Amino acid sequence: MSAAHDGRSVTATTGDCENRPRELGRVHPSASNRLRAVSLPAGAAFLRALDDAWDAGDAVLPLAHDLPAAAAEAICAALRPHVLVDGDGVHPLKGGVAVEPGVAAVVATSGSTGAPKGVELTHAALAASADATIARLGLDERDVWLCCLPVSHVAGLVVLLRARRAGGEVIMHARFDTDGVAAARGATVVSLVPTQLHRLLAAGADLARFRWILLGGAAPPPELLKRAAAAGARLVVTYGMTETCGGCVYDGIPLDGVEVDTDVDGHIRIRGATRFARYRLDDAGTAAAIGSSGWFLSGDLGGWDAAGRLMVTGRSDDVIITGGENVTAGEVAAVLATHPAVAQVAVVGRADFEWGQRVVAVVVPAGTPPTLEALRDWVGQRLPRSHAPSELVLADVLPLLPGGKLDRRALAASDPPSLSV
Repeated sequence: MSAAHDGRSVTATTGDCENRPRELGRVHPSASNRLRAVSLPAGAAFLRALDDAWDAGDAVLPLAHDLPAAAAEAICAALRPHVLVDGDGVHPLKGGVAVEPGVAAVVATSGSTGAPKGVELTHAALAASADATIARLGLDERDVWLCCLPVSHVAGLVVLLRARRAGGEVIMHARFDTDGVAAARGATVVSLVPTQLHRLLAAGADLARFRWILLGGAAPPPELLKRAAAAGARLVVTYGMTETCGGCVYDGIPLDGVEVDTDVDGHIRIRGATRFARYRLDDAGTAAAIGSSGWFLSGDLGGWDAAGRLMVTGRSDDVIITGGENVTAGEVAAVLATHPAVAQVAVVGRADFEWGQRVVAVVVPAGTPPTLEALRDWVGQRLPRSHAPSELVLADVLPLLPGGKLDRRALAASDPPSLSV
């Protein structure tokens, strides 16, 4: 792996590494199948740690390099790696448990709606995901990926692997900032979450220079997509999760090798080449998530539009039961996001003595704050009136997890000043 530094980023050439980029990792019959926790920022040292682990037949557990010590210790205690690799070297850990042969990475889920789990991703699944993305977008060794997502999350990790499979270069940023993206000359492909795209547009960044901008992590507001298109951005809205090696549906169409289905109640299930193997050390959780026919139960709700594209409407665990009515928070949020006075919005349920739960809209205003009645009317004209929020919370920002997803637990637990009916 050759790398060049410019003070802000690391540019790595992946096409000259003894064919390792296209192999993604070697599976050794005599491998120890150890798990190595890697706590390093995106850069040459992180890439070397991947190569060292995979050349030895081990798997990696990427951790955020700035994760508080207590949080890192909790993850290691739960997922049982054999060693910790950080900026100070390699540190043996007690109680390590081997991974199954063929596992390349164990990625801790973001925990937006529950406790993080260790998702085991195989070499074969990661390779299938990267190859399907390369084929769908028509990428090759001339493309340069910009990685400004955390490599401790699947979205950042797969950026590195896609560049490797294509045989090109990847520019790695240890953290996202608008100036860094603007300075990343030569980059042709970038993966972002909606919050990052919003900040780049606000900063006046030249987005038209990218061949492709992959947008995932959360459903983007329609107004954000309009602004990006007006700025010349060529967007691909992706849907997926850690359990599917990141994005597995692009602009509503599953990638090659991926099957997506919805049942009569709208529950989305996924299977195919990019599906995860299991939750580490959690047989019960794995059995609950993967059916006997190999379908992964995503926990998301959705359906298909007239053009045959998948439309995700929310989470099955986002259902708010208010006055005996079932309200999907994501569906209400999608409607509120189209209101001109709303820049960002999330919808949660809160306990209510009379109704069981009440529908709460947490809104970052686009300018003059909207009133609760205006938002209730907006929703009531598009959905059943029972879906309209009965409480409005105005916020400066929405709480996010490091990977850019909404921190739903923090949102539901917070109790800022609000307006209610």
